[in-house]
Amino acid sequence: MFEKFFKLSENRTTVRTEILAGFTTFLTMAYIIVVQPAVLSGKMFGFSTGLDFGAVLTATCLSAALATALMAILARYPIAQAPGMGENFFFVFSAIPAATAAGFANGWQVALGLVFVSGVLFLILSLVGLREMIFNGISPAMRCAIAAGIGIFIAFIGLQDTGLIIKDAGSAVKLNPHFASPDLIVFFVGLLVTAVLHARKVRGSILWGIVAATGLAVTLKLTWTHAPTDSMLAKQFQFATAVVAAPPSLAPTFMQMDIAHALSPKMLPFVFVFLFMLTFDAIGTLIGVCEQAGFMRENKLPRAKQAMVSDAVGTVAGAAMGTSTVTSFIESAAGVEQGGRTGLTGLVVALLFLLALFFSPVIAMVGSYPPITAPALVIVGAMMIQNVAKIDWKDYTESIPAFLTLIGIPLSYSIADGLALGFISYPIIKFFSGRGREANWLAYVLAVVLLLYFVFVRSKLG
Repeated sequence: MFEKFFKLSENRTTVRTEILAGFTTFLTMAYIIVVQPAVLSGKMFGFSTGLDFGAVLTATCLSAALATALMAILARYPIAQAPGMGENFFFVFSAIPAATAAGFANGWQVALGLVFVSGVLFLILSLVGLREMIFNGISPAMRCAIAAGIGIFIAFIGLQDTGLIIKDAGSAVKLNPHFASPDLIVFFVGLLVTAVLHARKVRGSILWGIVAATGLAVTLKLTWTHAPTDSMLAKQFQFATAVVAAPPSLAPTFMQMDIAHALSPKMLPFVFVFLFMLTFDAIGTLIGVCEQAGFMRENKLPRAKQAMVSDAVGTVAGAAMGTSTVTSFIESAAGVEQGGRTGLTGLVVALLFLLALFFSPVIAMVGSYPPITAPALVIVGAMMIQNVAKIDWKDYTESIPAFLTLIGIPLSYSIADGLALGFISYPIIKFFSGRGREANWLAYVLAVVLLLYFVFVRSKLG
């Protein structure tokens, strides 16, 4: 059945490889099960937004499973989806305060309404093919730059989350010199195990690295009685109190979105901000993963419309259940690196999200301790950077916009903002170089829209 539907032999993969890739992708993104409810409920920041932690957890798993399954069945790509990081912070720190400032007492419900409306608009754009036109209108050099830029970005996130790269008042960031800390020991062991196994072409190297890091973390927690009290091992890594637990109720957030107030004139700009973030985060991630996996055919992605519909439906369903924008996860690249090439990988991820509802204590133990999962992000980043070799660096009308995208994504700490730098500069450089016809007409439209967005909308949001 799997062979016929997913064409495993044609894609040079097997059921075993796809299952392994699914497990790998899931483990690298399982942190969202813990982080998403912590962010949306406000518990991570010491205040309450009004959203129930348990209900958001359930909504997160259900929306992720639905969207990922749709991607697997409709587009048959090994790309997993879940509520996006970045959008959830915008939800809490911009949308809810704006709704409250506008005089709405139910800020979190209005914010869910904003996500719902933006998701519906996103779905319409997907169905009419506009998003596919945007996708196919991006030059090969820009696609390679996006893939490489995202690779640097996720590696940077991994290095920051594990504590190897830390903030510095003088230079923004610097290297943490305390290599003997328990967190960095776990990270380095996981990284080296993964890298060595990957270099030796051992299947499941990323997954085995996660297992090794988890085993070491458990060992250190049991034996290192004098571990620094400010370490993540001491503060964050806790043994699971149970293996199985009943899923939290969805009732507190189910169908609680306030669509009427979300469509009020004061809140409409936030609808378009969510739409902008969702569109370009999704396109950027889709390009990054598909370029890495070799799915592109004649500079176009087969079944692009189907791929783009899945996160739109996921966002609409997620808002109805009680969570923020659902989008494609760049961590899918970890599964691709493990050999995942079809939607069977995604079905495995979707199933694991559903199972996670019953095994949330164990998932929380692994997913909430960054030194365990960070090595996977670094290794995947190293694999994705190879796309820069495909860029024609001597053609400055292509390479300069590509370079701005490449550095813009990690330095702005935003896929969407990094894409904007490239999309705005690309047609301008082409036009004034006397090669304006080489840029797709859509490139000019995107440049104008993005400039207007940054001048009249983004500058007021901060």
